[in-house]
Amino acid sequence: MGRSCEAFAVPGRARAVLEGYDGAGGGTGASVDVSAAFESLVGELEYPMFIVTARVGDEPLGCLVGFATQASIDPPRFAVCLSHKNRTFRRGREADVLAVHCVPAHAEALARLFGGETADEVDKFGRCAWHEGPGAVPILDECPNWFVGRVVWRADAGDHDAFLLEPIAAGADTSADEFTFHRAKRIEPGHEA
Repeated sequence: MGRSCEAFAVPGRARAVLEGYDGAGGGTGASVDVSAAFESLVGELEYPMFIVTARVGDEPLGCLVGFATQASIDPPRFAVCLSHKNRTFRRGREADVLAVHCVPAHAEALARLFGGETADEVDKFGRCAWHEGPGAVPILDECPNWFVGRVVWRADAGDHDAFLLEPIAAGADTSADEFTFHRAKRIEPGHEA
């Protein structure tokens, strides 16, 4: 998490010259480093963090995710992005279902486990309480707000893949506060971004 947002970098870190918009169609001719400006903008956004879990054979998988959003109201759809370098993506990219957990504000240790450790080296599920949900996907006991979604579409989105999910099961406790992006930025990633 705490690394620069290379996913949004302009190829070659090129500087782009943009004609500044003055509202009347005229420009200022200002030179702007688009990558730096974009990084600055999205780096200040505050949004909830999620833990996505999957199962492949006997292996439970899971990782901390910051790129996720509701994508449709009717029918209900949610998009989540998984890093290509993450074991959850590498092993679970063909999973039929994924579980998306809202990380509660009090669950910093859980966020550190799923964001700061890699399943290539650590048994994350041996270090937390969980149970099986639909499709045997792991449901984390410490996360009262979660849903399981059937994967209806996948697409390469750069250094992540986007998964569009159709909810098929859920648990909700709206009294729980969320663990946010700015808190997650302090977690040293288990693998490069």
